[in-house]
Amino acid sequence: MTHHLLSFGHGFSAQALARLLLPRGWQITGTTRSPDKAAALSRTGIAAHVWPGCDLRDALQRATHLLISTAPDDTGDPVLAALADDIAKAAPHLAWVGYLSTTGVYGNHDGGWVDETTPLTPGTRRGRHRVLAESQWQALAAQTGLPLHIFRLAGIYGPGRGPFAKVRDGTARRIIKPDQVFSRIHADDIAQVLAASIDRPNPGAIYNLCDDDPAPPEDVIAHAAILLGLPVPPAVPFNEAEMTPMARSFYAESKRVDNTRIKTELGVTLLYPDYRSGLEALLRDDPDG
Repeated sequence: MTHHLLSFGHGFSAQALARLLLPRGWQITGTTRSPDKAAALSRTGIAAHVWPGCDLRDALQRATHLLISTAPDDTGDPVLAALADDIAKAAPHLAWVGYLSTTGVYGNHDGGWVDETTPLTPGTRRGRHRVLAESQWQALAAQTGLPLHIFRLAGIYGPGRGPFAKVRDGTARRIIKPDQVFSRIHADDIAQVLAASIDRPNPGAIYNLCDDDPAPPEDVIAHAAILLGLPVPPAVPFNEAEMTPMARSFYAESKRVDNTRIKTELGVTLLYPDYRSGLEALLRDDPDG
């Protein structure tokens, strides 16, 4: 049987998964909002569509697996808003559904640890949107038997998405906020967790996706500079830093995210268990990146 993944919002994380699945003979249909991005996806072997704007009901009926990476808004998940009835009809044919959420649903814990059982207390608008979208997908799963899996992603980095360019051009800053820590996850580790879940589905499961080493953001910038052999950017106190509202919102929450479940339930061994190994691999694979 040919496996067919229908991927809504086929972006950075979904593309990493596709690089694992395509060599295994999978068919992948992916959506994007941009015709240029659709053309680029098509060159990688993805059946790409610009959505909203096209009819995907036939692809949904043919899909064996469904991945949702689209960003929600005040009303919740846009895929459900457009296609909930069709997804409900397709539920008996789907072997696995993955919803990519965020660890932002946990809110601020002042550097304390959270796991999948921690109550959801989002402190940002984006976090609240994700809580709403998660609940909508869970409600549909309860009604239809949809084999839903929720993946709460920490800060994502990977090829082309790291600190090296800013360190090189001198725009990187080490913003210091006492006791601030973030968890992170390399895109290749996201892909291997998703692939492991596809191989070992457990409908209703929720997984935190992050590495083993929550760390202050300034430490990551400093290590990138050291790897490049460049001066470590100067420290800037958080209260004095010029930042966009979105960038500042990331500093409103500090927590350490526990990833035990992906190891015990899915048997995952992280490729990059900390930011140091992840950054070193990025620079090794693309010295100009």
